[in-house]
Amino acid sequence: MGSGQVTDWQGKNVTVAGLGVSGIPAAKVLHGLGAEVTVVNDGDDERARAQAAELEALGITVRLGDGATLPEGTELIVTAPGWKPDKPLFAAAHEAGVPVWGDVELAWRLRGPDAAPWLCVTGTNGKTTTTQMLASILKAAGLRTAAVGNIGVSLLDAVLGEERYDVLAVELSSYQLHWAPSLRAHSATVLNLAPDHLDWHGSMEAYAHDKGRVYEGNRVACVYNVADKATEDLVREADVEEGCRAVGFTLGTPGPSQLGVVEGILVDRAFVENRQKNAQELAEVSDVRPPAPHNIANALAAAALARAFGVPARAVRDGLRAFTPDAHRIAHVADVDGVAYVDDSKATNTHAAQASLAAYEPIVWIAGGLAKGATFDELVAESAGRLRGVVLIGADRALIRDALARHAPEVPVVDLDRTDTGAMLQAVQEARRLARPGDTVLLAPACASMDMFANYNQRGDAFAEAVRELGA
Repeated sequence: MGSGQVTDWQGKNVTVAGLGVSGIPAAKVLHGLGAEVTVVNDGDDERARAQAAELEALGITVRLGDGATLPEGTELIVTAPGWKPDKPLFAAAHEAGVPVWGDVELAWRLRGPDAAPWLCVTGTNGKTTTTQMLASILKAAGLRTAAVGNIGVSLLDAVLGEERYDVLAVELSSYQLHWAPSLRAHSATVLNLAPDHLDWHGSMEAYAHDKGRVYEGNRVACVYNVADKATEDLVREADVEEGCRAVGFTLGTPGPSQLGVVEGILVDRAFVENRQKNAQELAEVSDVRPPAPHNIANALAAAALARAFGVPARAVRDGLRAFTPDAHRIAHVADVDGVAYVDDSKATNTHAAQASLAAYEPIVWIAGGLAKGATFDELVAESAGRLRGVVLIGADRALIRDALARHAPEVPVVDLDRTDTGAMLQAVQEARRLARPGDTVLLAPACASMDMFANYNQRGDAFAEAVRELGA
C-alpha cells in the first residue's frame, strides 16, 4: 500500500471511516473491486442505521457507534475528510503501520493509465467560484471537463464513470489535502490563506501546510496570489517537477510571469512569447460577474490555470462571460428606493466578509451568527470607513458589537435580540431605515448560520424574501 497504484484489491481488508457523502461511495467502490470492507461510524442514529442497512445488503460490514477501534486485520483506512487527525482510530492505525487515505487519495490511486490531468484549486475563500470559472473556461476551449471534488461532484464518480474527460477542475479543501499524500496536479493554486478550521488542524501552520500540499509535484504551474505572501511562500517550499513555474495573479499591473489588470483589461504576462515585453489581453473586467475585487482575483487564478493547460485567450473571455455564480455569493437581489440589496450569505467567515465589504460603499451591513472562534477587530477596523450603519443578528453578535464600539464608535448599530423566523425581515427593515439612496444593504454575516438557519442558503433566501416584501 505504498505510493504506487494498487491494482489488486481482491480480499484486501479496508476500513472506511464515516458514513457521509464520501464514505458510502468509497465503501461501494472498494467492495466492487473485491476488497473486504468494514465501515466504522461514530454515530448510531436513525439515518446511520438506514445507511448501514443499505451497505449491509451489499455484503459490507458496518459498525455503528464505534469509530475509535481499529478492526482486526485492517490493511488500509479510507477516511471521510472531516474526521480529525487526532482521532483514536488514526493513532491506532499509526501504531499498527496502517496507511490512511482520504477519498481524494483513493480517487487519485484509482485513475487509469490515460486519466485526465487535474487542475487543482484550494484556499480559504473563493474555491468553488474559481473552480466553476475554470471549468467554464475549459469548456469554452472545447475541452471535455467537469468541476469536481469538494464542490459536490464526487471525484470517485469522475475517475471511475463512463465519461471520458480531457482535464478536471478540482476543488480541494484543507481536510481533503491532509489525507491525499500522493496527489500530483498538472497545475494548482492556493487562492488565499486566512485563519479557518483551526479547531481541526490545530494551528495556522498546520492549516497552511495542508493547503500547500496542493503544489507538491506540480508539472507546469504553481499559481499564487501576489497580494498574499503566504501563498508564495508555500510555492517556494513545494517540491515540484523540473521546469514547473511560479505564476502570480494580481489586481495591479502584472510583472513577467504574472496575470493582472491593466486599464480594465485582464492580461497575461506568463503564458506568452517574450514575457519581458509582451502581454496578452484575455478579457475585460466587465466580463467577470460580479466584478468585485475578490471575484476578479478568482477569475485571474482560473485564467492562469487554464492558460497553464494551453487554453487560448479567447476561451478565457468566452468562459468568463458564460459563467453564472452560485446563489448567495454577492448576489444582487433588488434595488428598492435607490438602495441596492446584496446577498452574500456565503460569507461565513471574516476573510470572506472583508472581501465582500471591500466591493461597496457606503454600506449598511447585516452581520452576525455563529462566530466559530473568530475575532472581528481587524475586519471592523478595515471596513469602518465604508459603514453607514450596522444591523446585528445571531448568537455571537455581541463580539461584533464590541469590535464596532472599539473601531467604529460613530457608526449607528441596531442589535436585534431575536432568533425567530421574523428576525431577518426586521433586520432588513432596520437596514432600510438606516440606508440612503446610493447605499448598499449588504448581508455578509462573517459568521456561520446554524444558530438561526439550517444553512447559509436558507439564510440568504430569508434575506431575499424580506427584500421582496420591502419592494412590494
